[in-house]
Amino acid sequence: MEMVKFDQQVNAKGLACPMPIVRTKKAMSDLQPGKVLEVQATDKGSTADIKAWAQSMRHQYLGTVEEGDVLKHYLRKATEEEEKKYPHVVNNEELQAKLVNNENILVLDVRELTEYAFNHIPEAKSIPLGELDNRLNELSTDKDIYVVCRTGSRSDLAAQTLTEAGFKKVINVVPGMSEWSYPTDSLSK
Repeated sequence: MEMVKFDQQVNAKGLACPMPIVRTKKAMSDLQPGKVLEVQATDKGSTADIKAWAQSMRHQYLGTVEEGDVLKHYLRKATEEEEKKYPHVVNNEELQAKLVNNENILVLDVRELTEYAFNHIPEAKSIPLGELDNRLNELSTDKDIYVVCRTGSRSDLAAQTLTEAGFKKVINVVPGMSEWSYPTDSLSK
């Protein structure tokens, strides 16, 4: 199994409802936007509770991994919506058509590694937005680069970064993984 990366961890093992949520809420309030929280719990009901709480607070529920009696829940703290500025945009359907036609493209996923691990477009290259400047040499200039994130905000910033670095064929995919309804690969349990 892939190692899931997180920025902070909460221990709610042995605690019953509502304590896993209480501890999660406290930890999330101290976490920076965009960072990933791992919540370890043994209460079987915590999966539904944490998922519902995350949605109600506009945080992203990434998924849960079961290791023995311990449930490891992963949440990404909500970020403020960035203004979309990059002019070259396609929707999910247009990207899927290119994938089906086996066009010579690169799908670049700029979400955090944990988000990528739980759900990503097959064969997409993962370079989190925060690492992009230092990893530009890993990208080919002979392919069109379709940049994807969860909603189109981080991919918008990444597309701008790539264009400023001299890449000529860069396209932002909107709305991205939040509404991707085509085949994906994900973390295997």
